[in-house]
Amino acid sequence: MASAEALLLRSPGPSPGPGHSEVELDCWFDEDFKFILLPMSYTVVFVLGLGLNALTLWLFLFRLRPWDATATYMFHLALSDTLYVLSLPTLIYYYAARNHWPFGTGFCKFVRFLFYWNLYCSVLFLTCISVHRYLGICHPLWALRWGHSGHASLLCLTVWLVVAGCLVPNLFFVTTSTKGATILCHDTTRPEEFDHYVHFSLAVMGLLFGVPCLITLVCYGLMAWRLYRPLPGATQSSSRLRSIRTIAMVLTVFAVCFVPFHITRIIYYLARLLEADCRVLNIVNVVYKVTRPLASANSCLDPVLYLLTGDKYRRQLQQLCRSGRTQPPTAASSLGLVSLPEDSSCRWAATCQDSSCHHPRAVRL
Repeated sequence: MASAEALLLRSPGPSPGPGHSEVELDCWFDEDFKFILLPMSYTVVFVLGLGLNALTLWLFLFRLRPWDATATYMFHLALSDTLYVLSLPTLIYYYAARNHWPFGTGFCKFVRFLFYWNLYCSVLFLTCISVHRYLGICHPLWALRWGHSGHASLLCLTVWLVVAGCLVPNLFFVTTSTKGATILCHDTTRPEEFDHYVHFSLAVMGLLFGVPCLITLVCYGLMAWRLYRPLPGATQSSSRLRSIRTIAMVLTVFAVCFVPFHITRIIYYLARLLEADCRVLNIVNVVYKVTRPLASANSCLDPVLYLLTGDKYRRQLQQLCRSGRTQPPTAASSLGLVSLPEDSSCRWAATCQDSSCHHPRAVRL
């Protein structure tokens, strides 16, 4: 049986006259699979993501203060992930009800906006952490100057506002429509405006994903090269090897969660815009829908990264699991995901003379 959104695709332009072929007029999307895949995957992400990120927020607010710059970025990343998973319950209902949206057009716009707002905020907060790590490893003096929590808080506020501003047009594009007794909450827009929506979406993806992704890759590449390069008179420390493994893990998570979703989303939009063959459209549509849960899974994986890389975060969580109580509140200054090894704390002494050697922990950002 055809699903409620096994939709007949129509060209956004005027109807062709006799003798013109329009492949999309006879192209139906068979999307029965997504009414199982998306509700189940979003439910798992909601349960795990809400639990893990709520615990993370509680630890940051009540057990890991005051914050340094890295802790500030982590808190806002956890907050973004929490808001992201809170947008999922209505989408779970929507797809479980086979594309029926009873909550009104305004709430449809809000939920779609919230979904992408927090998705791209998460991407940018991960990029902020990457740049902060890069400064701490490769330019310690710059990190000491610009790596304060006040600067980090201001940057986080800027991220929230910039992403919201970029996504404001989405509130005008997203709408609902009626198909029989079913009310659809469009993830894109109505067919006649689809070409404009594609141009808008490509610009947003380039700005809020393409550029941050490139910055993250460059930062981690330079950090890995610096950490892997042996220091004169120093042996490869275990902390350096752990840092390299952390970089590899973060890049893997970033690639698995975000890259497939955005690549398939671009291909899907372009295939519809260019009126590709119906069989190609269906294949692209299936692949795109399958990658959507991968983007959501990032909300569950970020707390795992905090656990693997934040010493005091890990100690507080272990204490909570063992005795049901946490240790007294402590500063989050050792939450740094990547830090210079102790045996290399003075390798930039030629730049700052001997003063830097008196503060080997200053670069633990």
